[in-house]
Amino acid sequence: MAPALWRRVSLILWLACLLPLAPAVVAADLYELHLISDSPATTGAEVTITANLVPSDNGSLALPANNPVYHFHWIHAPLLLTGKTDEAFNSTIHAVTNVPGDFPVSVWVTASKCWMCQPVARSLLVLSITESLVGNLVVTQNTTLPWPSSYLTKTALKVAFQLHDPSSFFKTASFLYSWDLGDGVQLVTEDSVVYYNYSIMGTFTVKLKVVAEWEQTMLGAGKGVAQKTGDFSTSLKLQEILQGIQVLGPTQIQTFQKMTMTLNFLGSPPLTLCWRLKPECLPLEEGECHPVSVASTTYNMSHIFRDPGDYCFSIRAENVISKTHQYHRIQVFPSSIQPAVFAFPCATLITMMLAFIMYMTLRNAAHQKDMVENPEPPSGARCCQVCCGPFLLEAPSEYLEVVRENHGLLPPLYKSAKTYTV
Repeated sequence: MAPALWRRVSLILWLACLLPLAPAVVAADLYELHLISDSPATTGAEVTITANLVPSDNGSLALPANNPVYHFHWIHAPLLLTGKTDEAFNSTIHAVTNVPGDFPVSVWVTASKCWMCQPVARSLLVLSITESLVGNLVVTQNTTLPWPSSYLTKTALKVAFQLHDPSSFFKTASFLYSWDLGDGVQLVTEDSVVYYNYSIMGTFTVKLKVVAEWEQTMLGAGKGVAQKTGDFSTSLKLQEILQGIQVLGPTQIQTFQKMTMTLNFLGSPPLTLCWRLKPECLPLEEGECHPVSVASTTYNMSHIFRDPGDYCFSIRAENVISKTHQYHRIQVFPSSIQPAVFAFPCATLITMMLAFIMYMTLRNAAHQKDMVENPEPPSGARCCQVCCGPFLLEAPSEYLEVVRENHGLLPPLYKSAKTYTV
C-alpha cells in the first residue's frame, strides 16, 4: 500500500508545480470573432480570409498585452491553403480552388498554450466561388440627382465595368466587351467604359458580356490560352425634366357652371400633382394642398364656382428629378339663370299639381256623361225589366216620373197638347 500512496502524493505534487504555468482562464462570451473575405471569387484566383478578435462590448474590455496570447484554429477544406499570417489578435489565410461552389470556412480561438481549453470565440464564413468572371456595372452621369437609378435623357451617361480581382489573377489577360444598351444599340469594345446619350425616356436594361483570355502553362501540353466569360446587367430609368405645364381651359365663366380644365405636362411621368384655388397667383407652400398621383402626361380637373370674383389656380407638379409651377387666372360672373338644382323640384311639383287637376276634371265630366246617357232604374224595376221585359211593352209611368225628376236634362215625358176651338 505504501508504494501506491507514494504515487498519488507524487502526482498531486507534480500537478501543484504545473499549476502556476497554466494560462489564465478566459470567460466565454467576452470576445467576438469577426471574419471578412474578398469573395466572391473565380476559380483559380486566390481568396483571402481574415479573422479579428475583438471585445464583445465594443472595446470596453482591454485585451491582454503580452504576445502571443491566443491561437487561431482554421478549417478550410477542400480549399487549398496557400498562405497564413498570425498576429496577436488576428489571423489571415489565403486559399484557392479550381472547383466552383459555396465552401464553409470556420475558425475558433483558444489560449496559445492550451489548445484543449474552451474556445474564447468562434465564427463561420461561407465563400462563394464561381466559374465565371466577377464584377459589376457602374452607371454615372454628370448631374447630381438624389434619386438612385434615375437619370436624365439627352445627357451623356457613363457605363463602366469594374472587374473584381483583388488577387490580380487577370493582370495579364485581355478583355473584349459586348454591349447591349437596351434601345436597340449594340457595341463591341476593348474598353470597359462606354458613353451613351438616351434620347427618349423609359426604363432600359443594359447587358454586357465580358470575355477574358490569357496565356498559361498547361500540364503536359506546354502553353495554351485560357478563357473565362461573364454576363452582367443593370436597369436604368431615364426621365425628362418637367419643362412646364400647359393649361387648357376657360378664363371667364358664370357661377354654378361646371368648369373643366386639361393639364398637359411637358415631362415624364409618374408625377405628383397639387393645386389650390387662391385669390392671387402665389406659389404653393408645403402641405398647402393634397397631392394626387398622375401616371400620364395629361390630367383633367373640374370645379364649380358658387361666388363671383377673380380667382387663380396655383398648380404644382413634380417627378423624381424636377418640379415646376403654373398659374391660371379666371373671372367668375354672377349667373342670371337660377341653378337647375332649385328649378327642377319646383317644375316637378307644378307639373304634378296640373296633372292632378286635369285628372279630376276629366273624371267628373265622364261620370256626368254616363249618368245622362245611361240612367239606371231602381234595383226592383231593373229586375222587373230583365225578367219580365218581353211581357211589358211599356214602362210604368211611375218609373218614368222618377227618372224625369232625377235627370233634369231629359226631355219631358209628355208633351202638352194644344187645343184649338173653332
